Amino acid sequence: MTRRQAREYVLQSLFQYEFTKSISDRKEIQEGLANKSPSDDILEFIEDLIGGVIKNLKEIDEIIQSVSKHWELQRIASVDRNIIRFAVYELLYRADIPAAVTINEAVDIAKKYSTLESFSFINGILDTIAHENAPENAKGGKRQKESTK
Repeated sequence: MTRRQAREYVLQSLFQYEFTKSISDRKEIQEGLANKSPSDDILEFIEDLIGGVIKNLKEIDEIIQSVSKHWELQRIASVDRNIIRFAVYELLYRADIPAAVTINEAVDIAKKYSTLESFSFINGILDTIAHENAPENAKGGKRQKESTK
């Protein structure tokens, strides 16, 4: 399983979380990935993204709202909103992943799972957030990986 596939699974999990408000634990994640056999590193990556987004959801949503001019967060399609959420988490809390990689992955996933127009909207939102939260501008050094456990 690749990190791209992991991000796709994270998208599905966050989409489900919006409706159930239930967080998948490690056992549920492993069951959901039973036929994909993720490595321990990929499983940890998935858990970090899901847990990190949920733990920091209020802050992530505030950041998205602040740059999505003329769009209320709830008006953004759920798929797009959740792609943006996990990408913002990566931009803010995963210094080990270059911003360009995060943005490219989010755009490619949007091309696969959303509308033809969504990827450019997502690209614009994430590019703005990446520039506003570049490591030298990040408040409190957020680009350092924080534990979600």
